[in-house]
Amino acid sequence: MIDMSQPGVAGRRPRTPSAKVERELLAAAEAVLVREGRAGLTVRAVATEAGIAQMGVYNRFGGKDGLIDALLIKGFDMLRASIEAGREPDMFARLRNCGLRYREFALANPHFYALMFEEVPPRHRQQSDNDEVATHAVASFGALVRQVELASVAGIIKATEPVEVAQQIWSAVHGAVALEMKGLVLSPDPETTYAALVDTLMRGLAP
Repeated sequence: MIDMSQPGVAGRRPRTPSAKVERELLAAAEAVLVREGRAGLTVRAVATEAGIAQMGVYNRFGGKDGLIDALLIKGFDMLRASIEAGREPDMFARLRNCGLRYREFALANPHFYALMFEEVPPRHRQQSDNDEVATHAVASFGALVRQVELASVAGIIKATEPVEVAQQIWSAVHGAVALEMKGLVLSPDPETTYAALVDTLMRGLAP
């Protein structure tokens, strides 16, 4: 007698591991986001892209909101990794390059950047600090705070309030990046202009 419960037996399709299905759905969601923007990010579109039944999206992400949560978490984790990537022994160079990498991340991942900072759904603007998405977002900002702290300890900058200084840096670089991504930089070379902005910030923070 054939044991139909065993993997690989004819007539029974092996189940795809849940973790693999989640990865496939998240990859599909990113593909749809890149191609169609947040407006096109629907359960139907993601399920079709992944070749998985729509119920699979609901089972693993709870629907569209869960997909957006997962994409936001991935985006903030990527930003954090970019900020933390520097290993330069010179803390001046490390903090400066941290600012440059912020722009590199945004230009390399415009779909994530827009979702994280420009097209945030109202539901996500109202979430508490205990929310998982907010936790990852705060962690990415915390990476910048850590870089400021290290530069301050090294005597490169004066930062008695690292969080305040990190917020000032973020406000400046985010504003510059947002203008560039909307085509509103009027100088001939946006990259040079941005680097000069970072240098101005570094001079202003010098002890």
